[in-house]
Amino acid sequence: MWHRLQIAFVFLLPVALVGGLNLLGLAIPVPVLGRDYVIRIPLPEPGAHVGLPKIEGPQDASRPLVVIDAGHGGHDPGAVGEGFKEKTLALGLAKALRDELVREGGIRVALTRSDDTFLVLDERAEIARQLGADLFLSIHADSAGEKDQVTGASVYTLSDKASSEAAERFAARENSADTINGVALTGRSDAVNSILVDLAQRRTSGASAMFAGLIVREGDGVLQFHPQPRRSASLVVLRAPDVPSVLYESGFVTNKKDAERLSSPEGRERFAKVMSQAIRIYFARESGA
Repeated sequence: MWHRLQIAFVFLLPVALVGGLNLLGLAIPVPVLGRDYVIRIPLPEPGAHVGLPKIEGPQDASRPLVVIDAGHGGHDPGAVGEGFKEKTLALGLAKALRDELVREGGIRVALTRSDDTFLVLDERAEIARQLGADLFLSIHADSAGEKDQVTGASVYTLSDKASSEAAERFAARENSADTINGVALTGRSDAVNSILVDLAQRRTSGASAMFAGLIVREGDGVLQFHPQPRRSASLVVLRAPDVPSVLYESGFVTNKKDAERLSSPEGRERFAKVMSQAIRIYFARESGA
């Protein structure tokens, strides 16, 4: 009898283990009788509804809204240096800027992520669009690989070629919910939609460039910039056609001095004050004040 129980235990243990992991939402391959059984966890479908974050600051919807995006997160650490991860540095800077803007008042603020959560690139820009953001700032930290002496921040806007391609793709989408600057695209011809999107994209590109220039100007002598701080690239996170967007590479996580400065309370405070000032000047210009 005891011998039979032992045999049953040997065969039933893997089954119980797999069932327990299934209940916990985990997945590992388990060899049973020479075969591998894998529990698969389905991922959300592309285009699924994006959960919108809380908007902080004044409750007056007429106040300008800036969406701050801390790059990477969750299973994606971003660039990694000695003892530092890009996702952690970016989130610390994003929270510092949010707190500074809320403290000074007058501007509404939302973070795409406020914890160690992973978001795909398209979700980040879409959050800004769905919230009706007036400005989108994505915060990152760069990597120079073995060249640990490379240092300094850079400010990226969408390149002209990428901007045109993004406008074409957006205009081609058949979605009744799509609007540009409050004008619905549905029911209009492809030619009209292309013109509307192109006009919006041009205005957005100009506003993005202005904001990037303000960051460099206000940070001069306060923040440490790369010798060539203004750059443009084909970055997915900047492709919202009707939200001025800038990506700020705060420094190099592979440079120990950069990483220590960006992770320190003093470094975060300097960043927050400079960026807050640039944001306020930007909105003042946009309002004609």
